Amino acid sequence: MPESVYKVIELIGTSKESFEKAAVTALDRAGKTLRDLRVAEVVKLDMQLDAKGKIEAYRVKLNVSFKFED
Repeated sequence: MPESVYKVIELIGTSKESFEKAAVTALDRAGKTLRDLRVAEVVKLDMQLDAKGKIEAYRVKLNVSFKFED
């Protein structure tokens, strides 16, 4: 296997429906501008709450790696 270098970035995706949809939202958006996405690691899950404590949005923080090109 040839030597490779990968870059890791942090993304935060949000959804009003679920954590899974929040992650998919972030990855779909990243895939529009980045090529060769390799690994997505969930770093943190949290929820945005309204003044009454009801869930407004699910949020997922991801570390995403992709192949670094010259």
